[in-house]
Amino acid sequence: MTLHAPAARLRTVDLAYVALFAVLIAVCAWISIPATIPFTLQTFGIFAALTILGGRRGTYATVVYLLLGAVGLPVFSGFQAGIGTLLGATGGFILGFAAQALVYWLITAHLGTSVPAMAAAGVISLAVCYAFGTIWFLTVYAQSTGPVSLGTALGWCVIPFILPDLGKLALAIALSLRLKKFLH
Repeated sequence: MTLHAPAARLRTVDLAYVALFAVLIAVCAWISIPATIPFTLQTFGIFAALTILGGRRGTYATVVYLLLGAVGLPVFSGFQAGIGTLLGATGGFILGFAAQALVYWLITAHLGTSVPAMAAAGVISLAVCYAFGTIWFLTVYAQSTGPVSLGTALGWCVIPFILPDLGKLALAIALSLRLKKFLH
């Protein structure tokens, strides 16, 4: 299915999968290794939704997850929630998940869902999330604490997460290959 083709209506089973994966993303966000910016399985949840459900339903699951957190359900890392969390210094990385999902959907709509296409879409969409989150961080952090350099922001917010996030992408792709035959 492409982004430009008339989308079929979501069936009840699609809505159930979207809800299930929104909850999965939340549970993954709660699994955390404490750090300045915690290492969580949140990005694995996003990748799992996108690779297993596909770009369309995975994007819907990501948006549902973000909306649940925005209205106050404690679905973000550290059981945080609310607009305040999204508007905080690291909120751009959370909001960047929506951009990540849309980019993944766009790429796989054009390239298909082969392993190389999913891997490329995952890496490119993750870079978009990192870029969005880093720009957000630089802006909000500068307003609240004082300016920091791009290199410092990348050192705090991106570089430590690249290899773990690529591992999460690989795991999500491997899992999707095993589970896709069971999901329709």
